[in-house]
Amino acid sequence: MAKTTKSKAKKMTGTKTVSKGKGATIVALLRRKEGATLADLTKATGWQPHSVRGFLSAHVGKKLGLKLESTKREDGQRVYRIES
Repeated sequence: MAKTTKSKAKKMTGTKTVSKGKGATIVALLRRKEGATLADLTKATGWQPHSVRGFLSAHVGKKLGLKLESTKREDGQRVYRIES
């Protein structure tokens, strides 16, 4: 039988909500009716674009289980929203 370390046990008991910090800022921007562009998200967090995209995929999409919608505007920028 495999021994479970404290760090692994702590990871398994995590909650599926974002309550504060930059992650909460991203989720709040995505919940807006107009959504948020990658530029909006990078400006709000100070993160690099690849970090924001990674957060959207790994945390918002997989860990929180929220469905992301992505549309392209006429100016070529993508707008991300959390589907209702």
